[in-house]
Amino acid sequence: MKVIITQEEAVEKGIWSEVMGMFGMDDEDEVWPAEEFILTEEQARKLKLIP
Repeated sequence: MKVIITQEEAVEKGIWSEVMGMFGMDDEDEVWPAEEFILTEEQARKLKLIP
């Protein structure tokens, strides 16, 4: 299973810094609010997006 989350959703859930780390990004990288990130099931569980 794959889970898709946007940058805006990650910020709202308070997990944006973790998502950035998973994708090797930092604060200087340009990202749009609607930009989508595809997480593996394992990543989504780690971020507590799925049980």
